This record gives sequence, structure tokens and C-alpha cells, in this order.
Amino acid sequence: MGPTIPATEAKKILAMADFFPPVAVGDVLRAVEAGYETLVLIDGYFHGVPSVWHKEIMYALSRHVTVVGCSSMGALRAAELWPYGMAGCGRIFAAYRDGIYESDDEVALMHGDEESGYRSVSQPLVNIRHGLALARRSGVISADLQGQLIQRAQELFYGDRHWSRVVEDVSSITGSEAEAAHLRRFLRETDSDLKRADAVETLWRTANGEIERSGVAENFTFEETHSFLLLRAAEGTN
Repeated sequence: MGPTIPATEAKKILAMADFFPPVAVGDVLRAVEAGYETLVLIDGYFHGVPSVWHKEIMYALSRHVTVVGCSSMGALRAAELWPYGMAGCGRIFAAYRDGIYESDDEVALMHGDEESGYRSVSQPLVNIRHGLALARRSGVISADLQGQLIQRAQELFYGDRHWSRVVEDVSSITGSEAEAAHLRRFLRETDSDLKRADAVETLWRTANGEIERSGVAENFTFEETHSFLLLRAAEGTN
């Protein structure tokens, strides 16, 4: 994990776990070889660092390791691999699994390094969607304005997605500065961090032993392809 939830907060929920930086290629393979029986994937690298391979997760599943995904890269991989036994948790995973979300950039954001605590420097689209949905349900904005602001957020590069960019000049759309100020105040005072909420739920359910491998819809025989053998050699796990 990384920007979704601080390690200090996660440790209060799942005290006996080992915590690692955002998952990248080779990390799951090394964890399996190290003997871990349950892996929870939350955040993962994708920009400038090779992403975790589906193949190494499939390898973990073939070795009867429980692999759970939520919130960010974890939700993406769980939605792609749940038919093979990977477990998913949370609303973001469910939205990907059900085809409501299709683009990877729904969960993408820019963040700092480990020294900064992986501090987020942009807002993921899923959180923007969630915040605007809460505003609509609370009567702060109309469904029409909600749709316009989501479209504006979608058109921004993921690293440039900030609430200030999404709601800038919103009074020119509504014709009312008071309504625009109400929206900005609502967003400041409302917790719209869906990624964090999914992570907290997943950690609690893991701590309580409530998460198991998903029902395997497709039996598979794990094949050690040439690429996978090269990864094993590179990671020194042969």
C-alpha cells in the first residue's frame, strides 16, 4: 500500500501484518516464495515502474495463497482475476467487476515517495465521482451539474485532477456564486475518500477472518511460461 491509507493507521486495524510499499512486478512472486499465506494488494505502481503481473498473482493462487485486492491496483487486479480465485473487496472492486468502471485511470493518482508517506498530490477519479454523488444526494447540486463536473474531471490528465480544477468557475455553470460556494464548502467538510474507505473495510474483514478465496469459476493449470521463468530468474526465486 501507499497513498490510499497510512501504514500507521493500517497497523491499528491489522496489527500482526507485515506492510510493504505499493506493489510492483516481482513483489507477489517474492512474497509467495517467502511463505506468506495471505496477500492484500491495495496500491500499486504503474507509471515509470512495471506493474504487478497477472501471471505472478496466478502463480500465488495456484499455490493456494489467498490474494485479496481493493481500492486501487488491488481492485483492478481482483476484477480481472476473480474468476480464477482472487478475492475482491469494496465498492471500487465491485464497480470494475460489474463493468461500471472500465478505465484504469479511475483509480490513478500522482503521489510522493516513501519518505513523504506517499502523500497524494492529485485526486483519483473514483473519489471525485463519489464526492459529487454525495453532493447530489444531499441536494447540493443537480444531476445535470454532477454529470458536467464528472466530464470535466475525466478530460483532465490524472495528475492534474484536483478539486480546485474540477469546481473552478462552477458559478458560471450554475449562475449562482452562493450555490458554488455551498458546493465547495460541502466538499471541504465531507469525507469523499472512497479508496480509503474500501481499504479500511478490507483490512477489518481480513483481520476478522471474513475474506476467503473467491469461488473459482474457471479451473486452470498454471503454466510456467518463458516470461515467467525469466521473472523468477531475475528475482532470484528459481
